[in-house]
Amino acid sequence: MSVWKRVRNIFAKHELPHEESSLLTLGPGDVIEVSLETYRVTGKTRNQNRNAVMLTLQDGGRVRYLLIEERERTIYQLYDVIDGRLDSPDEIPTTIEMDDCAYHLEEQFFGRVTAAGQTAFLTSGEQHVWQYQSDDRRLLRIEWQDGRFQLYEGESILPADVQVLRGT
Repeated sequence: MSVWKRVRNIFAKHELPHEESSLLTLGPGDVIEVSLETYRVTGKTRNQNRNAVMLTLQDGGRVRYLLIEERERTIYQLYDVIDGRLDSPDEIPTTIEMDDCAYHLEEQFFGRVTAAGQTAFLTSGEQHVWQYQSDDRRLLRIEWQDGRFQLYEGESILPADVQVLRGT
């Protein structure tokens, strides 16, 4: 190779590597299918420390939330918002009984989250999360951020039941 070709290669514009597409990169405007229902992603909350996102999904007037977390395997959980109230984040119980179902605390964590689009919490900040599971594998999730609680009830979803129809 001549010296001139080497110099030309140094100054040539090289194509940047493309970011590998993943469900964690989905965001507002994308369309996904969960358990044979089609949703538009209207918001995204990302917890960088846990490699997890909570997507706000909308199908007409119905709003749901899909938690995607990459661990040794990717975990999918689909939630609906429930009405409820708690007084203080310092007094979260380890067992919650609701509608004749006992939920047991499985995991408690906190971390900084970033928010984009329409999410349960409109700003980024530090978020505290408590995740519960019942004996019949139903899920309960409590989030606290900016002095406000959000409660969700849901279920685990099989990876094959989540499909990206249109992503950016």
